[in-house]
Amino acid sequence: MNRMREFGERGWHGGLSTLSGFQKFLLRGNVVDLAVGIVIGAAFNGVIQEFVKDLITPLIGMFGGFNFPGWAPNINHSTFAVGAFLNAVISFLIIAAVVYFFVVLPFNSLHDRFEPHTEPAKPTTRDCPFCLSTVPLKATRCAYCTAQLPPAEEPMSQPVSRA
Repeated sequence: MNRMREFGERGWHGGLSTLSGFQKFLLRGNVVDLAVGIVIGAAFNGVIQEFVKDLITPLIGMFGGFNFPGWAPNINHSTFAVGAFLNAVISFLIIAAVVYFFVVLPFNSLHDRFEPHTEPAKPTTRDCPFCLSTVPLKATRCAYCTAQLPPAEEPMSQPVSRA
């Protein structure tokens, strides 16, 4: 009977800790930022779609001489809404260009500016030239084929300058 009581108490407290973990997850900055980004992105999408539908495609139709948004040829009693599809393509291209030029490029330039540049790690192993096994860099004998290894070539840290 004691075991059942302990399990029940642990299960209740375990459930509370799970809920508190979920609460911490929801209140982290990344989740809130993501939610705000989705809402703003949906609003921006609506603005761009209306921009394309009400301004861009009438201009194209004015120069092309036809009703661009209503362009929907019928073939064998099937309607192909080519104009609506082209509106969606133009909207996508505008949104993609805005996101690239106003989000991706600035982020990449800031990331490159503030990211610490680290030197590549020096290798700690090398391959045995006889059996192609990986051995430590300072090894003088291969642990796998017991062949005598030539001295390891250490990369030069700085070029030698001649005066």
